[in-house]
Amino acid sequence: MTVRATKRISRGVAMLGLASAMFLVILDAAMVNLAGSTIRQGLALTAAELTVVVDSYLVTFAGLLLLGGRLADVLGARKVFLAGMAVYLAASAFCALATGGGLLIAGRIGQGIGAALLMPAALSLVLGLYSSPAERTRAMGIWGAVAGAGSLVGVFLGGTLTELLGWQAVFVTPVPFGAVGAIVVWRAVPPVPGRPGRFDALGAVTITLGISGLALGMVSASDTGWTAPGTVVGLVVGLVSLTAFVFVERRSSRPLVPLGVFRRKPVVTANLVMVLIGGTLTSLFFFLPQYQQDVLGMSPLATGMAQLPLAVMIIVGSVLAPILAKRIGLARALPSALAVLLAGFLWLAGDPTTSGFSVSLLGAFLLIGAGLGLGAVNATAMAIRDSADGESGLLSGLVNAAQQLGGAVGLAALAGIAIGAAGTHGDISFTTAFLGEAALVVIALAVSLVSAVKTRN
Repeated sequence: MTVRATKRISRGVAMLGLASAMFLVILDAAMVNLAGSTIRQGLALTAAELTVVVDSYLVTFAGLLLLGGRLADVLGARKVFLAGMAVYLAASAFCALATGGGLLIAGRIGQGIGAALLMPAALSLVLGLYSSPAERTRAMGIWGAVAGAGSLVGVFLGGTLTELLGWQAVFVTPVPFGAVGAIVVWRAVPPVPGRPGRFDALGAVTITLGISGLALGMVSASDTGWTAPGTVVGLVVGLVSLTAFVFVERRSSRPLVPLGVFRRKPVVTANLVMVLIGGTLTSLFFFLPQYQQDVLGMSPLATGMAQLPLAVMIIVGSVLAPILAKRIGLARALPSALAVLLAGFLWLAGDPTTSGFSVSLLGAFLLIGAGLGLGAVNATAMAIRDSADGESGLLSGLVNAAQQLGGAVGLAALAGIAIGAAGTHGDISFTTAFLGEAALVVIALAVSLVSAVKTRN
């Protein structure tokens, strides 16, 4: 009896420490998004340059996540988690000291490297704590709820800190959170032995170049046009590098992504959906604060407070996701979540509010938050719940990479389209942006419905 209680407490403490990594990354992202308009003004950035600041982090994060998952499997997940946290916190402090766009971009790249190490390692350690599919689905519910909590605290702190202390404070705040989380994991999670193997460095280089080329090509299109040399070169480099990545993985004895995992239909469906959810989520929290501050005339603090209901519903959706999946199955729960998300984006795109915050805008926020929480948790659970021994780092890194890949490329594409649609240099057509996000959800919904029909048949 005593032994069981001790184990239960130990596992709970370990889960708390690991979840702090997700909390930290989401907290920081939410605060940076809230401070985006202030950062742009303080460093005299254009809309396209601010997009590069955000995308530099996302590109690095997405490109190295698969390598981070592989490192967690080979070197040991706890060791990689602690190393990643150290890099992330050091880069955060560097961002706070940045005096120009170039230095801030360098710091954001450092944050992306740290996040790419710690996130798959954290999720791999969580999967080690919970072995059965049912336990893992519940654990993903907790994981998603923590992400929602990070967003909730982030939108509040981001607006408050930016208004009172300046945008630099949003990069300083995560440091103590991360330090405490690292200490808890170091004390509560036992060392995990690595598995013998090598690293696919060429695969990591080609996929990072591929994502970088696509993202930068799409961002430059907003300034110079889709046929400009810089845009064309970026897109060509991106596509060629991603094609090379596939060939490298097929020939490698130790690939970052064993292509055989894509024979599993749930893994393919879940990762495709996560690419689209990533593009939707990242671009939403990039455009929304600017829309609230630049169009609706809200202060950073009021912007953060208005987004609290959205963040609360992400938590609610994450908590309810395992319950919904248990009742109707993951194959049906996922399209149901995406339908709710689509309704929210269509509502937002057609909202008539012209100043301040309205009840109509609140309705859109509630639907979007619920859809994001339900959709992200159920897609993640679908991707990793049947992982075998030794591949938890791979599958967790893959699903995280899918979300960040979608975020990097989706934000770049929608920013290029929305900035171009504005017709005025430096401006953004927010209606175009929100309709573009709805289009991504439509595609995700179609993918999940096709999967659900095949599963039922």
